Amino acid sequence: MRIERRTIVITGASSGIGKGLKEVFEKKGDHVIDISRNGHDYKCDVGDDKKLKEVFDDIYLNHGEIDILITCAGYGISGAVELLPEEATKKQFDVNFFGTANACKYAIPMMKKQSKIIIISSATALFPVPFKTYYCASKAAVSSFAQGLKMELSKTGIQVTSICPGDIKTNFSQNRDKRYDTNERYGKSVEYSTKPTDKTEKRRMSLDYAVKKMVKIIEKKKFKPQYIVGKQYHIFYAFKRLTTTNFLNNCITKIFYKTKSK
Repeated sequence: MRIERRTIVITGASSGIGKGLKEVFEKKGDHVIDISRNGHDYKCDVGDDKKLKEVFDDIYLNHGEIDILITCAGYGISGAVELLPEEATKKQFDVNFFGTANACKYAIPMMKKQSKIIIISSATALFPVPFKTYYCASKAAVSSFAQGLKMELSKTGIQVTSICPGDIKTNFSQNRDKRYDTNERYGKSVEYSTKPTDKTEKRRMSLDYAVKKMVKIIEKKKFKPQYIVGKQYHIFYAFKRLTTTNFLNNCITKIFYKTKSK
């Protein structure tokens, strides 16, 4: 039985994956600190760099060193690249990429040997889909950042990994910033390809299943560079390694580029 009480900081712990992880680690007896827009401990949009730094400064002042950082905060936008406004696409990267990168940046000086950084990415970092291009790109950047950071910290004893979960039954899809603006090039395809349906929601893995898998990963003594959560995504990833990018992209387009309502 573990005796020590760890200090765990989770961004985005007010809902979804972050909330699920928070509840599990609190039951384990750990001290979990929540940073999110509706956070119980610290209310902060991680895309606000100045505010985020103030939060981490306060955490160090009041709670000391961090044992584990888990970056879950993020959101998604969807729409045709040529029709998305700049402020929306910039916010996507400010929150998903820079919010993650800056949380790591401010947490590292507060960490010691054996501390851990877990970056929650997405399966779309590995398998981009049409009309969610900016979201996929932000998650691909996050995954690449995690691997680079892992190398930078390889001599310090601080472990780093990224977790790429597939679709999970949370409010993420409903809360996504959906832009259905279109033109003659796309017709109704933007809406048909990105609007959540009962059929797609039923295919998502349960939050409980995903959280259990992630907790098992987080508790490992030694991390791999990257983990995938979701059985079908392991299959997709194996398929990706065996085929050409062009063939895989054509398959994804056929599956996710919808010209009819379903």
